Amino acid sequence: AWCFQYISVPDLNPKKAYEYKYVGVMTIGRDRPDLAESGVRIQCSLKITGVSDQTFLLQINDLTFDEFNGIPGKSSFVTSPKLTQRVAAELTQPVMFEYVRGQVGDLQAPVEVSHSVLNIVRGILGFLQVTVKTTQNIYELEELGIHGICQSNYAIEEDLNSKELHVTRIVDIKNCREKAAVYKGMALALENNDCKERGDNTVEIVQYKYNVRPTEDGGLITKVYAEENQLFSPFNVKGGNSKLLATQEVFLIGVTDSVGNVTPSPMQNRGNQIYKFGTELNQIPLQLNKNTDPMAKISELIEHIVAANIKQVDNSRTADILQLYQLLRLVTLDNMETLWNKYLGNSEHRRWLLDVIAEVSDARVIRFLINRFQRGDLSVNEATQAVLLTFNHLEANSETVEMCKEFLIMPFSRSSDLLWSTVLLSYGSVVYRYCGTVDPCPLIAVQPLLDLATDSLSRNDEADLIRSLKAIGNAGHLSSVKTIMKFLPGVSPTVVSVSTRAQRAAVQALRHLAVRDVHRVQEITLNLFMQRNLSSEVRMQACLILFDTKPPLALVSMIASFLLEESNLQVASFSYSLIHGLARSQTPDNHILSIACNVAIKILKPKLGHLSYHYSKALHFDWFNDDFLIGKSSDIYIFKNVNSYFPSTLISKWKAYFIGRILETIEVTAILVYLAFLMEAVLKMLSEWQSLPEKQPLISAFARVFGQEVFHADLNKDVIQSAISPKAGKESPVWNMIENIQNGVAWHWTKPYLIFETRYIRATMTGLPIEISKYYLSVTGSTVNAKSTISPPPTDNLGQLLNADILFETDGNVRSAKDLFVFHGINTDVVQSGAESISKCLLNIPWKFSIKMNVKSMKFQLDTPPWKTRTEILSLNYNVYAVSRNIEDPAEAKMTPMMGDHMEFEENPQTLKNTTGESGQEQVYHLQTKICAKAPSYATAMCMEMEAERAHYLSEYPLYYVLGYTRCAFTLEPVERNKPIDKIQIEISNGPNKDTESVSQSMKIFLSQQMSKSLGSIPDPVLIMTALAVSGNDKPEGYETTVYLTQAAEKDEIQLLVSQIGEEANWRLCVDADVDRTNNKSKMQLQWGAECQTYKINVEAETSHLPGSNPSVNATVNWEEVPEYMQEIGKVGEYIPGVALLQRFSQTHEKNPEKQISALVTLATSESIDMRMEIPELTVYQKEIPLPFQFFPFESNQQDEGPSISSSVRLLEIQGKFAVQLHIYIFVCLV
Repeated sequence: AWCFQYISVPDLNPKKAYEYKYVGVMTIGRDRPDLAESGVRIQCSLKITGVSDQTFLLQINDLTFDEFNGIPGKSSFVTSPKLTQRVAAELTQPVMFEYVRGQVGDLQAPVEVSHSVLNIVRGILGFLQVTVKTTQNIYELEELGIHGICQSNYAIEEDLNSKELHVTRIVDIKNCREKAAVYKGMALALENNDCKERGDNTVEIVQYKYNVRPTEDGGLITKVYAEENQLFSPFNVKGGNSKLLATQEVFLIGVTDSVGNVTPSPMQNRGNQIYKFGTELNQIPLQLNKNTDPMAKISELIEHIVAANIKQVDNSRTADILQLYQLLRLVTLDNMETLWNKYLGNSEHRRWLLDVIAEVSDARVIRFLINRFQRGDLSVNEATQAVLLTFNHLEANSETVEMCKEFLIMPFSRSSDLLWSTVLLSYGSVVYRYCGTVDPCPLIAVQPLLDLATDSLSRNDEADLIRSLKAIGNAGHLSSVKTIMKFLPGVSPTVVSVSTRAQRAAVQALRHLAVRDVHRVQEITLNLFMQRNLSSEVRMQACLILFDTKPPLALVSMIASFLLEESNLQVASFSYSLIHGLARSQTPDNHILSIACNVAIKILKPKLGHLSYHYSKALHFDWFNDDFLIGKSSDIYIFKNVNSYFPSTLISKWKAYFIGRILETIEVTAILVYLAFLMEAVLKMLSEWQSLPEKQPLISAFARVFGQEVFHADLNKDVIQSAISPKAGKESPVWNMIENIQNGVAWHWTKPYLIFETRYIRATMTGLPIEISKYYLSVTGSTVNAKSTISPPPTDNLGQLLNADILFETDGNVRSAKDLFVFHGINTDVVQSGAESISKCLLNIPWKFSIKMNVKSMKFQLDTPPWKTRTEILSLNYNVYAVSRNIEDPAEAKMTPMMGDHMEFEENPQTLKNTTGESGQEQVYHLQTKICAKAPSYATAMCMEMEAERAHYLSEYPLYYVLGYTRCAFTLEPVERNKPIDKIQIEISNGPNKDTESVSQSMKIFLSQQMSKSLGSIPDPVLIMTALAVSGNDKPEGYETTVYLTQAAEKDEIQLLVSQIGEEANWRLCVDADVDRTNNKSKMQLQWGAECQTYKINVEAETSHLPGSNPSVNATVNWEEVPEYMQEIGKVGEYIPGVALLQRFSQTHEKNPEKQISALVTLATSESIDMRMEIPELTVYQKEIPLPFQFFPFESNQQDEGPSISSSVRLLEIQGKFAVQLHIYIFVCLV
């Protein structure tokens, strides 16, 4: 046994030379017929000779480096001579390595051999790494290899004929104890194991097969075949994937005796067999450029980008911006300073440099920003944006955290409240990401924020206290709990007295700790929630954080029992609705919690299920798909108090679920405690302004992106008054803006923003890295030209504008380009090969118009030219490519559409054909369509264009829904007409103008013929709106809307007449409505068509509230003739029985009047109604349908359930007045 063991364990004889043939291949594609792939191949011969008993020399010769890009079976690998020459210059240099009993030890190589090339050597030497145990046929152990320290499973068979051992080795590279992999940009996207249980988006498998021949010198490896698979999908890999296939084949050519001693050249120890990361971390995988003179290229790119975007955003320059990011990551701090000094005096170039330099993302850019703060050569606005971008994209480590602390003590950081808030919040975000990389996280990182909170309390500075608590919340440091607890009553013996605002901020500061110390946060928030003497909103905020910790069934049951005794209906309603929403959750992270919440709902529903939207509410909506492994959730939290119909706080929150992670995309909060009083003061022209609080903010708002608070602002009385008060004078910022517009302004602004850059890079057996990365880049720009003429111009206050004639002329555009790149493949500084999806979205809003207005006389006129050229308003382009690039032949880069010209389509614009490949049935189709809605009167059309090419493999559908070319666009296009038009004119007034006064007279005549029975005499119109196409001296064409109103004590009557204007135009729409207060009835007659005679609909409604009965409304709709499209829409009535059944309505089949629908609604309780609806041949009815609001006449306990009737009426009056003004404003804006 001892002899067998000796000769079977792989080893090398230092007195012999071993020659092998090596072939390493990597391909990336879909592994399906007729779909393009890309890849690389390395072929060479190996010679291994001994230096000492355990040290050997590897010499690589006859190297060729080949590339593949095309269709498997139709294309072939092509040798790249220049790339081969470049790689061979390093790869053919001798490398020494240690080797003992099948284990490869440390490597030594010349200093000029780069990490990238030495990693290829590590991959080649991997064929010698094998552990053979002769006492066991099946075993597992942890081994060190190129992938890291990973678990290996072995199986050994002996070939009785050749006497060789066949060794199979499977390496689990997904769960390595020490893995040669790097994750970047995912610190704020939390991993979720519950999501991974539904499926995975990556599968990674490595398998080696060795042939080992026993010899007197030890086991001789004669043949190796190795295969590595990585399956990746943006969805579930079960539904189709992008496949990396890496293979290695090694054949023994011969073994000879060594001649003479080997004397290696000077070498350095380069570490063990584990892959070493180097330049690939700085290489963006979407392009490959020679960076011989980065400073010159940076200047050139900035010049080109500025020129291309000076008028409007050029979405074709995205590659230049990515290259700029790449180059700036290569230069030194001194180079950055040189660039800054070069562009300091040029606003366009300076702005672009500041925006793109933030993506350097390491200590250099922080030092650059410190220099700017110290030298004072940034404006406050520039500094705020720079800190926000730089800090939130910074690589967080001990060095950068220490550097970021300097901003907390620099005077310039406190030069404005917004800048100071941004510095604090952004520093907290850096600490949060840093704490995700070290355990335990050093206290020194968060200590400045804890000190600031304590100092703010001693200075009685509530604003700074709240800022510091928000920053502490961003940091989520475990050591901050004690500081946070000081500001929360009942949870700490050293509690201090602070305002409710500060308490709310302290509760929210616990949100990230809910992940890092679940039990501690549950204990604190449960304590707060159960203190009935606390502010309702503090308790509701505590409830939110408590359920963020995913409490177990026992804790949820305890909360439910407590709520049964809750007397505060705001807290009870909010908590119940939160539990109710979570009980219906479908997302994996809420699976266990939703079960617990379902149990709680059964306990709570009898008591709390009836509470209406008069009370605080939490609304939760979510969705998750197992096939795609994606989902979303949205929450709306409405906090109210007993004194107002208006919410005191509104929170809107969205989450995204993808690739096994949860990303809190955005959260927006508005604190509106004083909104009702502010509205009342505005409506009364600020006469009650003095009653508003001086120090407390009237409105507060903050926003969180990816779970980190990035914006916080308070609006107090002085700020709002200076902006909207008619009495405001030259001290108002609005006054300065108006003066500038009178002189004419030309404003241009652009903002490039790398929304996210996420990368997963790991080693492969070949020594080349494989990368999965996503880049989402946005470039937004706006160009505005504006000028106004005001007659007479204001001299004292803004109120004078109400009596002036104003002409406002403007043109410009807003464009936003968003590009999403997903890359899966090889990414090094010399070669790139892989699959790349590119999605480009462009939003384009151009305008040119003039407005004439006089507010006092209620006249508004808008003139705009007709559309002259085809303009894309919104477009999306998407495709997937097989890409190949190498640094020596940049002009030879290839991007082959994965579904290329090889896909044969018929000439028919919409075709579908089935083909059968090795993998099963395939569906290929090509869709092209264009739909337009034309407005010939205005020579304009809105069109939608769609083109798509797809290959659907029916057995693996999700990925192939997005595989292929896609283009979708919404366009505005000109429409040819006999008479070209000069302009489109829209006018709103309370009486006719000179252009339409002929028209108005004819309308009066028509109106008197149609409606004289009800009106008696024709009143003057209260509103006239025209939308006309004006063409020289010709009569205008278009439409005019006229509104007539007759008011009386018993009845109000309103008539609306829409008429087509033009030669021989007789189309009209007539609406005649009245409200009879005496009989509590209202009716409306709608007629349209030629002279309003073609189609007709009648609507009647009547309210009733007899003594001893509940209030009710009875409504009826009947019709005579309606257009065909309405008849088609009316067919939805066929689904009413099914829908009614789903909504638990009872129904009976009975003969009801044809062409009529009627409904009877009765108020059953203060929070529910009974409903009965009759349609032809069917009656449906239901009792006690819950309402989203409450009718107060039914209230009995005003103290607990809401405001008094008198206060309710007062608030309703305010809301009513505001609603009228708001609707008018929205109507004008839409027009």
